Amino acid sequence: MTELSGDKLPKIDTILSHIGINHDEATGALISPIHFSTTYQHPEFGQSTGFDYTRTKNPTRTNLEEALAAIEQGEFAIATSSGMAAIVLAFEIFPTGSKVVASRDLYGGSFRWFNDQQRRGVFDFTYVNTEAEMLAAITAETDIVYIETPTNPLMIEVDIKKVAQKAHQNGAKVIVDNTFYTPIYQQPLALSADIVVHSATKYLAGHNDVLAGAVIVKDQALYEQLIYQLNTTGPVLSPFDSYLVMRGLKTLSLRMKRATENATAIVAFLAQHPAVAEVLYPGLGGMISFKVTDQEKIPALINRLELITFAESLGGVESLITYPTTQTHADIPAEVRASYGLTDDLLRLSIGIEDSADLIEDLANALKV
Repeated sequence: MTELSGDKLPKIDTILSHIGINHDEATGALISPIHFSTTYQHPEFGQSTGFDYTRTKNPTRTNLEEALAAIEQGEFAIATSSGMAAIVLAFEIFPTGSKVVASRDLYGGSFRWFNDQQRRGVFDFTYVNTEAEMLAAITAETDIVYIETPTNPLMIEVDIKKVAQKAHQNGAKVIVDNTFYTPIYQQPLALSADIVVHSATKYLAGHNDVLAGAVIVKDQALYEQLIYQLNTTGPVLSPFDSYLVMRGLKTLSLRMKRATENATAIVAFLAQHPAVAEVLYPGLGGMISFKVTDQEKIPALINRLELITFAESLGGVESLITYPTTQTHADIPAEVRASYGLTDDLLRLSIGIEDSADLIEDLANALKV
């Protein structure tokens, strides 16, 4: 990553817009080339260009990883084939039997994998609902603290620095899923987290056209464990997908700020609507959840929407609406969902970069059902 005089990194907006520049000395290409080769010629016996086999290391993926590390204030990053691949990789460096304290409100895919690991006896999970419960649950027996903040989809926030301090006092490592806020609004490593994971499919790439994940760390020992597992198991991001994520990252800051502006206007609208019982919004970003007064009307409400698309996922330039009960969180048993407030009257919005007035009009029409 380009440095300013005095070995100082530029600000995040500059880093994002300059991703890929100065990476192709042969031609001076402004955009990072896509290196499709799976193998690389050795100059001579016993020598290497630094690239041998693309599962281990690829020039295009390396350019992306340098950018990911820089924007998260990390030293090392790994680009993976999906967000779930990133989460699995982060956990694979911990021994069987590790005890985990985790947010109860979680992305359904994370819960599905955690539940499977618990069932197999690989990891032992304790789930908590609030920051206070998380702090109380961390003991000398805790090995990992896993945080979503804000959580998906109840938008519960925790103080990463406070949790990390308690975790480190007890010898535990802290993993933070930063998908919702991105490094534009939150940099967990700077707040003392040990590992940051992303579903880069979402805001980082930002255009609903690539499946990707990321793991970022500061500590070299952690990185060496992660890269060993990555090379062993192979969940790497392809060269073309690495290019797509780099392209998306260039506008990350602009998209996040526009999504926040739109979401703020939509929250104000929803909060005063008689058909809306509760609005959940952490104050930044494009993710909003809301509960309706009559859940029986949810199918008709969704079907009346014209601009906002009924689809899974989030973080793209297009606004989406999701019904967690039947989509993203369907793998969580109904009684478990209800126990922590993820009830069947909840809808989740991922607000894009459209004109907020058009989105509000679309929601107003749908809420007339």
